[in-house]
This record gives sequence, structure tokens and C-alpha cells, in this order.
Amino acid sequence: MLRLSLLIATYNRSSWLVRTLQSVIEQDAPLDEWECVVVNNNSTDDTAERFAEFAAQHPEFNMRMVTELNQGLSYARNRGIRESSGEYIAIIDDDERIAPGFISAYISLFDSTPDAVAAGGPIIAEYPHGRPVWMSYFTERAIANQMHLGNKVKEYPEGYIPGGGNMALRRSAIRRYGVFDISLGRVGNSLVGGEESDLFERLRIAQAKYYYTPDAVMYHIIPQEKLTVDYFTRLCYNVGVSQLRRAKFYHRVGVTRLKECGKWLAAILLALWCVITLQWSKANYLLMMRYHITRGLFSK
Repeated sequence: MLRLSLLIATYNRSSWLVRTLQSVIEQDAPLDEWECVVVNNNSTDDTAERFAEFAAQHPEFNMRMVTELNQGLSYARNRGIRESSGEYIAIIDDDERIAPGFISAYISLFDSTPDAVAAGGPIIAEYPHGRPVWMSYFTERAIANQMHLGNKVKEYPEGYIPGGGNMALRRSAIRRYGVFDISLGRVGNSLVGGEESDLFERLRIAQAKYYYTPDAVMYHIIPQEKLTVDYFTRLCYNVGVSQLRRAKFYHRVGVTRLKECGKWLAAILLALWCVITLQWSKANYLLMMRYHITRGLFSK
């Protein structure tokens, strides 16, 4: 069995995928220890052709593409899990690049930490067109899911889980706790998510341990189209919808909605501070974020 399988689900982003794959072939882990499985989720662009060309240019790497006909990120990731053979499974997205030590960091973490059933690493946002002035720490979390929890290996603190585009699991954990819920996760251009949160909630309930490893660094590339008001409001609304779906499954809708009221208080206080410090646009986006998450959470 290979030590690690790297999974990348992709949908209609061929040029982005090639950029991600370029970082994959720069890994410092021995080539005979890992594989890369790309899952083409019904792309209608030239994804298949671009991948075939890239793979032919780098025949020394163990990489292949499979097609998942059921539309949706959870379907695609689950297909990648079935198609892969690594003892450990790392999952990234097609709008990222990974540091050269990414794969070796996860292998090292699982080898040295027997009770780790899952893991995650730093997520660093990159803005090719510049970081907008309206962005605060909290609105950036919604868009880029940036994360840095220090420079030491440790268990994730309460309230934190690995980011969806930078996580890894033992294959034995998948067998024990299950795969991604296909009722959650993005489908095509839909922005409903929550499949990672659901998986890690199952691990939390089972008291399974998941660790942060600082050397598994991922860079999340944020294009200009993800910085528009339209995208931001749709994203926040669907964050609320995702939270509502999970709350219904775990029979805690009332508690989740009550907690949202508390988050409004925090958002208002943060927005007031932004106004006092003349950061008008940050205040506006903080309240916009909270409003649209609440819309989704209180939807039917």
C-alpha cells in the first residue's frame, strides 16, 4: 500500500488545475510513497485534455484522472477515496497550491502521532489582484478560510477543525467514521457546503483526535470574481443554509438559531469599533455577512 494518496476534485477550472498540479510535482516526498488522484466531476471545458497533457509531460509521477458522473463535491471526494490506495488520504481543491513539504508533513504527522485519525495544516490566502480594503479577519474567514495556529504540532483547539481544502485522514478513519455526506457540499456552481464540518463533527462526537501540523502549508488563491458583493452575499447565505442542514440532522435548530443571536451582538460591537476607527467598509461587510448568514439559517 502507498503511504499517501493526494485527492483533487475539479470542475471546469482546467487552467487552475494545472497550476495546482505544478505544485504537486514539486513535492519533496519520495515518488514511490504517494499518488495523486484527480476526480473530474463532469467538467465541460478542456480539463481532461489539459490533465492528460500535463501527466504525459511528467510520466515519473503516479497521477491519474477518474470521472465522477454524480455532480457534487462530496460525490467527487468520495469517488477519489474509493479510487485511491494510500494508507493516508490528503484532500485539496483545484484553486490552491501546496508547499513542497506538504505530503511529507502529513506522512510524518501520522507516522509519529498514532492517535491522530485526521489532520490539517495552515491555509494562507493569496490575492492576485490585491486584498480588498473592506476585508477583515472575519469576512476573510468566510471567503478564504485562512488558518494559522502556530508553529508546533498540536491538537486542534475547541471550535477549530481542519479546512476543507487542506485536510488529511487515515484510511482506517474513513472505514470507521464514514465518508462525506452527499446531501452537503457544493454541487456545480452552488455554494452550499458543510460536508467537512459534518465529518469532523462525527469525529468529535466519537472523541477521535485530529491534529494541526504547521508544515502542511496550503495557499488558497482568491480570484477577483470571489471578491464581488454578489458572490459574498451568496456565499454567506449558503453558509447559513449549510448550518441549518447540519442543525436539522443533529436536532439542534433552536440552539443554533439562538447562538446566531449572540453572534449578532458580537458583529454589532465589531462593526461599531470599525466605525470608530473610520473603517467604514469593514463595518459594512461585517454586518452584511451576519445578515446573509442569518437569512440562510432562518430559511426553510
